[in-house]
This record gives sequence, C-alpha cells and structure tokens, in this order.
Amino acid sequence: MDVQRIILIGALCLISYLLVLQWNQDYGQQPEAQEVTTSVSAYDSQPVNSELPKADESAQAGDMPATAQQAAAAQAQLISVKTDVLDILIDTKGGDIIQVALPEYKATLGSDLPFVLLEQTTNRTYVSQSGLVGKNGPDASPEGRPTYAVSQNEYVLGEQDELAVDLTFTDANGVVVTKRYTFTKGSYEVGLDFVVNNQSQQQWSASLFGQIKRDRSEDPTSMTDMGMQSYLGAVFSTAEDPYQKIDFDDMDDEQFKKRSQNGWVAMSQHYFLSAWIPAPGAEYSYQSRKLNGNYIVGFLSPDFLVNAGESKTVSANFYVGPKIQEYMEQAQEDLKLTVDYGWLWWVASPLYWLLTKVYSFLGNWGLAIIGITVLVKLALFQLNAKAFKSMAKMRKFGPEMTRLKELYGDDRQKMSQEMMKLYQKEKINPLGGCLPIVAQMPIFIALYWVLMESVELRHAEFLYLADLSVKDPYFILPIIMGASMFIQQMLNPTPPDPMQAKIMKMLPILFTFFFLWFPAGLTLYWVVNNILSIAQQYVINKQIENS
Repeated sequence: MDVQRIILIGALCLISYLLVLQWNQDYGQQPEAQEVTTSVSAYDSQPVNSELPKADESAQAGDMPATAQQAAAAQAQLISVKTDVLDILIDTKGGDIIQVALPEYKATLGSDLPFVLLEQTTNRTYVSQSGLVGKNGPDASPEGRPTYAVSQNEYVLGEQDELAVDLTFTDANGVVVTKRYTFTKGSYEVGLDFVVNNQSQQQWSASLFGQIKRDRSEDPTSMTDMGMQSYLGAVFSTAEDPYQKIDFDDMDDEQFKKRSQNGWVAMSQHYFLSAWIPAPGAEYSYQSRKLNGNYIVGFLSPDFLVNAGESKTVSANFYVGPKIQEYMEQAQEDLKLTVDYGWLWWVASPLYWLLTKVYSFLGNWGLAIIGITVLVKLALFQLNAKAFKSMAKMRKFGPEMTRLKELYGDDRQKMSQEMMKLYQKEKINPLGGCLPIVAQMPIFIALYWVLMESVELRHAEFLYLADLSVKDPYFILPIIMGASMFIQQMLNPTPPDPMQAKIMKMLPILFTFFFLWFPAGLTLYWVVNNILSIAQQYVINKQIENS
C-alpha cells in the first residue's frame, strides 16, 4: 500500500470520527438538569377520595361536618423532613409523601441538584399515599381526607440515629389517630405506624392501605441510546409469585387483584424504586387501578379493631431510593428481584457479587470491571488455550491446506477426505476457534445487564470517563475495541472461503459501530478481554510455530 493511499484512508477515518463526535454533541447528549420544582398538595380541588381503596365494609361518612372539613383543608401545609439520604415533603392533607429527593444521587452528570424520585407537580405525578379506610377510618369520609396537625414545619435528622415525625388527627368522637413516620440514619426505608387511641365509648375499626400513584411519564434515568431498556412499571410480590410485573399496558386492560400472606408492591424504574412493604403476619389484598390518567398500585390490610378505652398500632414500611441490592434485601428479602437480569440471572447474579467484591478491594468501578475481566479470563483460560492452539495449528498448516485445495480443487470429495486426514494427523479442530466466543456470549450478555442495572455505576468515574453507565462520549474505547479485534484477526488463520474472509474483515468495523452506543463499562470489559486474548494467542502461536 503506497503512502498516498495510507494518508487518504487516515484522513477519511479522522473525518468520520469528527462527524460522529459532532452528531453525538447535537443529538446524543443528556438533558440539562432542571431546577427542582416544589411539589404542591394534590387535594385542594379534590375533596372526595375516589382514588382510595374500598375496605371490605362500605366506607362510612365521617362525623366531621363538611364545613369543618373545608376549614381543615384550608390549613393544610407541607412539612419538610431531611435526613442524610432523603429530602422529603409530606402533605398534612392525608399525610402523604408527595416529594422525595435523593441528595446522594444527582439529577444529571455535573449537576448540583439532587435526583427527584417522587413529586407532585403540574407536569408529573408520582407520590406515596397511605391511610385508614373502612367503617371508622378517617380517610373514608366522603368530604375529604383528614388534615393532620404537626408540631413544626421542618424536621432534620442531624446527628441523631432516628427521627420520628408525628401527625395527629382527632375525630368528633375523641378518637386520636397518630400517623408516625420514622426515619433512620443512612436508610432509604421509612417506617409508618398508625397509632389509634380510642377514648370513645364505641368499638373502632378500619383497614390500613398503602399505595403508589404514578402517571405514565417517562423514566428520567432510562437509556436513550442503542440497547435494551429497563423495565418501567409496577411489580407485585405474593406467596404465589414472588416477582410479577404488571406494566401500564396491563393496567390499561384490567385491574390486578390478589390476596396473599405478606408480600409487597412497588413501582420500578431504571436504577430507582418505591415500594410498600406491609407488616408480616396477615393476609393482604393487593390491587391496581387506573383513574384520571394515573396508575395506582397498593395493598389493603384486613380490618383491625380497637375497643373503647384501648390503643392499638398498625404498621408498614416504605422503601424509596436506589436499587442497591444490599439495602433492598434489608427492607425485604425478595425486593432485590426488582434488579432484573432477565433469563441469564443465574450468570448475572454471581457476576454482580464478584464485581462488588472486587470493587471493595480496588475502590474504583472501572478497576473493578478490569479485575472481573481478568478473573473471567482466568476461569476460561484452558478453554481458550485449546481453541487458540487449534487456530494456531490451522495458521501453521495454512500453506498445506492451500496446496490441497489447489491439488484437489475440482474434486471436492477427495479434497474433504485429505483435509480430514490432515486435521486428524495434526489434531486440528476447525471449529475450535468458535468455542471462546460461544462460551463468552452468555457472560457478555449477563454482564451487559449487570452494568446496565447497577446504580452503583451511575456517574462512576474512570480515567477520562465521567460515567461508566453510558456510552464513551469520545468513542475512544469503541475504536480501541475495533482495533483489538483487527489485531486478533491478524493472529488467526485466514478462512479458506474468500467470501467468509471478507465478512471476517468487516466484523471489526461492524462491532465498532455497535459499541459506539454501548455503556462505557461494558466496552471497557470487551477491550480488556481482547487485549488479554491477543497476549494469550500470540504466545500460543509462537509456541506452535517453533514446535
């Protein structure tokens, strides 16, 4: 190849690279971080509780007159609760959590604003609701949900290990309902207790509900580049089925209804989760509904009775935060199933465990990916060695194969017989070169899901990369990956079929194109894997050639 052709090819490659960079700048950038909009009460114009579940007994009208209910609604306010990992707004009208921001996770890369998971704004609805319905439940009143009283507007965990936020409501009969949220330092799990102090002269009964209301707005953390999308929708866990997806289309078609001992219900999206986990030891009703364009999923407890003069507590937990398996498992063992690895979960789960262990030693997720690549390569070392020896022998005896083809070119049967004799004599397996790729494909696909589903890699830095969970912004790793594939081909024997040889030469270009939009962490794995394969194959080739 003359110098002029080399210069032209180099210039063409440079221009193509600059064009891809410009395209990425124009169309492939993440949206700018938006200013956090303060959530507002959703009940100012909706006094009737059509969104709430119906208890087994017909909901009864509350004893508070409508005028008193309207006066209480006018006094509704938002109270702020701040912990080290949660920034929450609670609406005293109903006592619902209407906004959750996560200070440990930023809205977008380079932003100082926290990621907002739950919010109630004019553009988006995603809130957590809970209350008491049934015969005497304060949330069953047709005039509207109760307005709770609080001692202060702002609560800060500070240096405490635990913070309790009490909201109280007293009905006309003197029954005092305390809705207590409990926050723990470093935890994304929020405890909920309803303490009912019945100082009336009659028995009191109600059912606890917890539900998540969400519109069909897009997942702000979903992948927009080439690749598979994470699941967005509801998940129910029951004794019969510990992990059942019910997406928005399913809820459009019909309601989900099931009774089960224990269990939980969640809204899952890429990286983050909100879930209601009722207290164990009772049979709950799990259900979904669609109302006014919103999708509602939740649970309803059996009736609980409070005799006159007694006090009783009913509880549930609410998890709201990142899909970190260790945290979710502490809240509920099966909650970690929401990190969905697909049908290769049996490969992906050990890979995730190994990845976290390597990270605990190296302290960087990029180094952890390199470390796990080395370990996987060691595990497949013997399999790769056999395949590389077979390819090295085919490379060594390539001239002999060419001679046989020229000698018996017109007699395909004779040529096949002579080739088989050569394979048997030199112990060559013509399909041996495929074994490493076949063995690595399940690992490759499983690792794709691990890297895509691991919130730990979101905004994780490595060298010039600011986020291993998205594509390389400069496409350096995909180019190195393509170059490494080309070097590997140079070490492999040339296919005897001219058409097959042309296809093989195109593979590095095709793979480079596909990997342009793959997560940088996955491309890093493939680059390191290729470099290790080149080193192993080069050594084996030299050994075979010198033998």
